[in-house]
Amino acid sequence: MTLGIRVKICGLTRPEDVSAVADAGAAYAGFVFFPKSPRNVTIEQARHLAVEVPVGVAKVALVVNADDALLDAITAAVPLDILQLHGSESPKRVSEVRSRFGLPVMKAVGVADQEDVAALDLYAEVADQILVDAKPPKNADLPGGNGVSFDWRLISARRWSKPWMLAGGLTPDNVAEAIALTGAKQVDVSSGVETAPGVKDAGVIQEFIQATRVPVKL
Repeated sequence: MTLGIRVKICGLTRPEDVSAVADAGAAYAGFVFFPKSPRNVTIEQARHLAVEVPVGVAKVALVVNADDALLDAITAAVPLDILQLHGSESPKRVSEVRSRFGLPVMKAVGVADQEDVAALDLYAEVADQILVDAKPPKNADLPGGNGVSFDWRLISARRWSKPWMLAGGLTPDNVAEAIALTGAKQVDVSSGVETAPGVKDAGVIQEFIQATRVPVKL
């Protein structure tokens, strides 16, 4: 059974996106602070969106190799529950961010082959959660949100001491299979519920979350 899967909808840019996430029953609402992304929001935009997120839905800030000054500005203005580090941050940097900002830290780790899986163990020692994502294609401008997946069998028998979340190329059509193959209890989606880059579709968000609740036999 796949009941109880917690879903993160990332890259929210509009008030209607926040409403869609809340109405569909998502557990996390993600805001992207990365200028190269079509889902990028300013700190002021994020503040207005975050205050509309209902109690019980965790507000996540996605940053990429952010320095302390940027994190200071974001956390001072936006009511957040989690910081998501989605760049090449070292385990030492993850620990520094946890200590300085007093918020749980989720570290994204890109996976393409077996060698990448070892890094998950390393980051699980210092982060509060790990996000198991597809490694971006070569020459990609974005570290995530590229709509590509990885071979889920690479982590099918793996478990970590910290909560973890599956990401990368998930859609309403494949998320149930991904959950069945990996045993994921949490999943993250961005481009898979959009009609255009940065434009979420409320109906597809509903479809995605419903799909996580449908058991699949492999």
